[in-house]
Amino acid sequence: MAKKKNAFYAQSGGVTAVINASACGVIETARKHKDKIGKVYAGRNGIIGALTEDLIDTSKESAKAIAALRHTPSGAFGSCRFKLKSLEANKAEYERLIEVFKAHNIGYFFYNGGGDSADTCYKVSQLSESMGYPVQAIHVPKTVDNDLPITDNCPGFGSVAKYIAVSTLEATYDVRSMCATSTKVFVLEVMGRHAGWIAAAGAMASTKDQELPIVVLFPEVEFDQKKFLAKVDAMVKKFGYCTVVVSEGCHWPDGKFLAEQGTRDAFGHAQLGGAAPVVANMVKEALGHKFHWGVADYLQRAARHIASKSDVDQAYAMGKAAVEFALKGHNSVMPTIDRVSSAPYKWKVGMAPLSKVANVEKMMPKNFITKDGFGITEKCREYLAPLMKGEDYPPYKNGLPQYVTLKNVAVAKKLKTTYELKK
Repeated sequence: MAKKKNAFYAQSGGVTAVINASACGVIETARKHKDKIGKVYAGRNGIIGALTEDLIDTSKESAKAIAALRHTPSGAFGSCRFKLKSLEANKAEYERLIEVFKAHNIGYFFYNGGGDSADTCYKVSQLSESMGYPVQAIHVPKTVDNDLPITDNCPGFGSVAKYIAVSTLEATYDVRSMCATSTKVFVLEVMGRHAGWIAAAGAMASTKDQELPIVVLFPEVEFDQKKFLAKVDAMVKKFGYCTVVVSEGCHWPDGKFLAEQGTRDAFGHAQLGGAAPVVANMVKEALGHKFHWGVADYLQRAARHIASKSDVDQAYAMGKAAVEFALKGHNSVMPTIDRVSSAPYKWKVGMAPLSKVANVEKMMPKNFITKDGFGITEKCREYLAPLMKGEDYPPYKNGLPQYVTLKNVAVAKKLKTTYELKK
């Protein structure tokens, strides 16, 4: 009988409040199948851990510690913003991955991330076959931007949506109480480079039962300064105050981001950050209203204390399904969340080929955005509401949530060669 293979798991890109729940799903499920899967190794700082042969032995962690990952935010094993180049541009990187996998008897590759990691997973599955060392590569979906195709939604998004909706609601109450003599406009900047899913969640704070003056600026809608200022002015005249939720990816008609700084990140994307002060200053200069602005930044994706139960459950389910798919012989696929119904909310686990997931972004549908471009439709509300529902509070002690920090014991290296990362 052939020696059972070990598994490799890594976290990629910006972490979320629930990515560790997916890690928990992968590890706990693998431990239940010890007859088929050996150890689960994790990459220290994501895929970089595989390239540098810096592996973590998760078998050194207790069942209690692994279970605690389900309610712990961030990336327990470390993540990275490191995109492998194309096979043509740097085949050596992929060959190094296979070399490390072969040295450590790794036959399963679970990569937890967004579109870029789906692309890496797809390429690894292709190359490993041609190199004579087959590796079953399964992508575990994760992204707060909610922009992966095929899956109804992405683990990580529901909790960010809940955090932004709650923050918008509470901040709007604050502005309302001060608008007579102080701040009349509050601007909240949220994540979302090309897709406005997170910004849309801010509009959920306004309901039929309680209408609140909220203006949303989406990446999908070209920014029209004149129309925007007229909208804010009308809101302030009607309500006495207004809250603006602006996506970091909001851009001018020529495509330039309001927040563009002229620098780029490790993936080659324009580095953003600063849409809120740009928008707030427009309001001040044109309308004269006193304003405040804030940037949700890491807070929105790290807020495990207010995570959506739907999101936690789905994140765990995606990790669990990834292992189950691998054990059934599937390769180069991604588990998906398939919505069965919105009311009552029902979903099931599906499966998508990575060839149709890699490098494809899912934007907000046009019928999710109101005709004036500053709000969301009922169809969008119907989509968002179930993803934000339910509470799954972590355990608390002395007023603080109790999160786990793993030991992350290193696996002894077996290769004589080292690998220098190319910048």
